[in-house]
Amino acid sequence: MTSVLHVITGLGPGGAETQLDQLASALHKSGMRQHVVSLRGRGTHADTLEEAGVAVTALGVKSAPTGAIGLLRLARLVRRLQPRVIHGWMYHGNAMAALAHRFARKGTRLMWNIRASNMDNARYGGIIRLNARLSRWPDVVVTNSHAALDLDCQHGFRPKCTVVIANGIDTTRFRPDAALRKAARKELGLAEDAVTAIVVARVDPMKDHETFLKALSDLPDVQGLLVGAKTNKLDLPANVRALGLRHDIDRLLQAADLIVSSSAFGEGFSNALAEGMSSGLVPVSTDVGDSGLIVGDTGHIVPPGDTQKLRDAIATETNLSRSQRRSRGLAARQRILDRFALEQAVDAYARLYGADG
Repeated sequence: MTSVLHVITGLGPGGAETQLDQLASALHKSGMRQHVVSLRGRGTHADTLEEAGVAVTALGVKSAPTGAIGLLRLARLVRRLQPRVIHGWMYHGNAMAALAHRFARKGTRLMWNIRASNMDNARYGGIIRLNARLSRWPDVVVTNSHAALDLDCQHGFRPKCTVVIANGIDTTRFRPDAALRKAARKELGLAEDAVTAIVVARVDPMKDHETFLKALSDLPDVQGLLVGAKTNKLDLPANVRALGLRHDIDRLLQAADLIVSSSAFGEGFSNALAEGMSSGLVPVSTDVGDSGLIVGDTGHIVPPGDTQKLRDAIATETNLSRSQRRSRGLAARQRILDRFALEQAVDAYARLYGADG
């Protein structure tokens, strides 16, 4: 019998998808059987999940008609597997999980996982309202940030029980590595003394690359790196380079000194920010979601959309010596080790599901 059946919108690159991959893989290896359902296609995480022994089912939902067919397939899967827990991830995954839960055996628990904070209502309002109407159905609603919980309550969510479990960061994969830094900088043609700020984010209005690019255009001595889907299509100042979608983020982070999150809205818990900190980079972030909680006193928090304050924060770090930045980066890593390591998240979910599997 499957212990947990996860239902997520998709398995492409993204923070929620990565977190589910890591959690389901770790829990499955510990003996708690997992099955992941992607409403869309297999995505980049399907292979790594299957390598860890986690079964993956892709429903191929692309429209309302295929959504109805997908729900029927999901219901059949629920009847066949009889999981102890059905856990939705993200708004579309939550809705499908809730409907499929009606076909589960008595005693199966329904959980939701909400990952974002102030989402664009024009784009996501319909599915958020549906989640709000169904929000009494789950036994537990898990959020990865206090910001997500607060905002969903403002949208009319009335869950019976809520739990905040912060994202867990793989601090073994994301760690300082002097040799890797040297190799990555050589590959990218970065001078050893060039202060480099990196943004890891797909192109989307919520990520607000524009504010970062305006800030960097006023700091010609700072090198900028953009990593993420469609970044190579942006109009860039001379000191910023776009690398597009990459799957070696841990390696690319080593080439930088600062991890920057310029998001205008929509962040709950920024994996990119925390992974950069775990890699020993000094954080500079807008005050969106739980970024302030992640950064603490190890870096800079500025208002979203404020180009001048973002520029000033980056400039402050630029004016420090390399050894000072390294010391601050190590302090940022220690904060992740102390509060947001992957093992802590895995343990929290194991307790939530019931460790007897």
